[in-house]
Amino acid sequence: MPREVVIRDPAPHIIDLFAGPGGLDVAATWLEIPVMGIEWDPNACATRRRAGLHSIEGDVRNYGPADFPEANVLTGGPPCQTFTVAGSGSGTQALDQVIEQAEGMARHAGDGVPRCRFDDDRTGLVLEPLRWALLALEADKPFQAIVLEQVPAVLPIWHAYANILRRYGYGVDVGVLRAEEFGVPQTRRRAILIARRVDGKVSLPLPTHQAYRRGAVEQSALDLRPWVSMGQALERKARFTVISNYGSGGDPRNRGQRRSDEPSATITGKVMRNRLRLATGDEDRFSHHEAGRLQTFPYDYPWSGSDIGQQIGNAIPPRLAVHVLARALKLEIELDELDRTVKSSWFRGRPLSLVTRPMDHMPVAHH
Repeated sequence: MPREVVIRDPAPHIIDLFAGPGGLDVAATWLEIPVMGIEWDPNACATRRRAGLHSIEGDVRNYGPADFPEANVLTGGPPCQTFTVAGSGSGTQALDQVIEQAEGMARHAGDGVPRCRFDDDRTGLVLEPLRWALLALEADKPFQAIVLEQVPAVLPIWHAYANILRRYGYGVDVGVLRAEEFGVPQTRRRAILIARRVDGKVSLPLPTHQAYRRGAVEQSALDLRPWVSMGQALERKARFTVISNYGSGGDPRNRGQRRSDEPSATITGKVMRNRLRLATGDEDRFSHHEAGRLQTFPYDYPWSGSDIGQQIGNAIPPRLAVHVLARALKLEIELDELDRTVKSSWFRGRPLSLVTRPMDHMPVAHH
């Protein structure tokens, strides 16, 4: 009789570059995936230590895949400050140079990776995940999956990454995801790259919730759940309005506003400067834990160190990261379980039944 051979994916082990306070690491922990994060900022590392996340406090440029032989999944969210609207913009201006450098790295793989000079040194950090991926390929130990995220302005760089990775047998999908379409109470947009080598088939996750439209009535449609409001996420019964620290419509004096029955605007590193106008006419501010909850961190996540608002604003929302990781690793998420997990204690509420694996093997081969 022919014998059916089942080829299984190796158990995933993640190395997370520019890991920050742990947005993706929280998602990996919820999914029960081992993860090691590299982060240079001492404040973010203080949070990571209190959260019990495996961490190395250091510069990703001083490490490579050979230092983490057990890691077979590469993730990373390089610093975005030079690419953001609120930042210097020097990274956006250097896009062509960054893409040219990426192609040069791929052409000369094996000859070392020269560091390209930019007006802001942080701009070149966006090329670090590619350096890691190429080094792993040279060592004949390629990462089985790669997940990267950044602000939408970096999308052209992710497309350049995709062109390079496809030459090495990766299936790649790239695009911009809207966080509120995945149950995050925030209209954050992120450029996402997912690459998968095992079977070369991958696609970005599909929305689970409605997109937010100003003035639209919150309702479920097309089998999508309603978007989640700030009031729901924070469980604040009294209504409030958030007055943004940033101007709107090109006028710095015209502060953007969102009501508590709407999702938050993008949570930035200046989130603690936003004012809350209460129904009583009084004013308030978000606490660190409330700002973290708008990013879908657990309510008792142990924020530590200084500049906590910046840590929170820099992080990928863990709930969005769950969807992206699950898609990259072909895991199926049960949304009610995910809801329960996001609302649970970090220290006491990490369930073991968050994810099911209905397709835990590759297509069969017969011999």
